[in-house]
Amino acid sequence: MLGFVGVGVMGEKMCRNMAQKSGKPVLAFDQNKAPLQRLSEFGVESATGLSDVMLRSDMVFLSLPGEPQVREVVLGPGGLLESAKAGQTIVDCSTCPVHLAQEIAEKAKSKGVNFLDAPVSRGTTAAENGTLNFMVGGDEASFNAAKPFIETMGVDIILCGGPGAGQAVKLMNNMIVVQTVRAIAEALKVAQESGAVDGKVLFETLTTGSADSFVLRNHGLKSMLPGTHPPQTFPVKYIMKDLGYAIDLAKSCGVKMTGAETTMDLLKRAESMEFGDRYYTILIEALETLN
Repeated sequence: MLGFVGVGVMGEKMCRNMAQKSGKPVLAFDQNKAPLQRLSEFGVESATGLSDVMLRSDMVFLSLPGEPQVREVVLGPGGLLESAKAGQTIVDCSTCPVHLAQEIAEKAKSKGVNFLDAPVSRGTTAAENGTLNFMVGGDEASFNAAKPFIETMGVDIILCGGPGAGQAVKLMNNMIVVQTVRAIAEALKVAQESGAVDGKVLFETLTTGSADSFVLRNHGLKSMLPGTHPPQTFPVKYIMKDLGYAIDLAKSCGVKMTGAETTMDLLKRAESMEFGDRYYTILIEALETLN
């Protein structure tokens, strides 16, 4: 049996795909009962708690908000490792600090438990369609064993290195994405304030040149232009969390990411403007003008 802990905005869709495509029974646990009820229509059984998940599952997947939740669920009293048995595998699809992934991997190894950090990218539409990108850290044998089940949820699944490598790649991915969002927001703000060019024309023209990117097409054209309605699935407070992890990782190895820190300041300004729960492309509203 496969276990799944955390069936929120991303996890519910991932768990449903796994239940439909894996050919294995799936046992899920979450404090919120509503998604568990919806998943029951796809054959997903609800667990009574974390110990129940570990008692009945060979491999357990996690999709949780961040470090505090992952630490509590895996390492805390009554957590997964407390009742884990040798040979079981835990695959964490949350976005967390590298040091936490390495800590869990070490403690899991001492119990004979396999651990993979496997954060995802591409958002809710990809989670719905089963086309997520997985960046994985861990040993090759555990990766090969888990990959067929990860493939029920994603299409680009890459073993990036040892424990923590998946998280390192994910954090750098989000660091680059949010800085690109800021650059696009600044370009649009200049277009709007100067009146020199229509914002939609600006973005569409940029997609034909060297400034083209996934971020421009999916964040700029779909979420920043007037009249667009961005999904409320990855708010300012979430990208601040991920960028904070990235900045902390950089500091731990003696690197100062000036651009990332400046972008964090802008996100904090957006949060102070009560945009914390808005999709983070709202940071265009936090850009200051000289007057």
